[in-house]
Amino acid sequence: MDTLSFKTISANKATVNKEWVVVDATDQILGRLCSKVAKLLRGKYKPNFTPHVDCGDNVIVINADKVILTGNKWDGRIYLKYTGYPGGQREYTPNKLKEKGEDRLFRKVVKGMLPKNRLGDKLLNNLYVYAGDGHKHQAQTPKLIDINSLK
Repeated sequence: MDTLSFKTISANKATVNKEWVVVDATDQILGRLCSKVAKLLRGKYKPNFTPHVDCGDNVIVINADKVILTGNKWDGRIYLKYTGYPGGQREYTPNKLKEKGEDRLFRKVVKGMLPKNRLGDKLLNNLYVYAGDGHKHQAQTPKLIDINSLK
């Protein structure tokens, strides 16, 4: 019996295999899509996943303006932020975030699903969100994946 096959493989920066993938957000529910995108960014779908290493893929989300939220969450859900000054609590809705830019809503939702440390900040930099069909990463030859096929 080959004992090498039973050894645990721990990925590091040199041995990790990062790819570029494109995800189409047309008619996808925001939270369900972002949870799968967060798993892709983290590298959880790869067999050599290591929790403390950036072993995830670079994810390009296209058609971010066509994402849906069920119910009246566009105006009913309220996010809070605090400026640090007295009376500085501000509230905003997903609709207001979408008006400022498509990537702001996606980044807020995905950031909440990533680790709250320096690794999570690095992983969030691997996310690229575009409102339309086009993106500027054709040189990396990204592959289009069906997000519904992932668990």
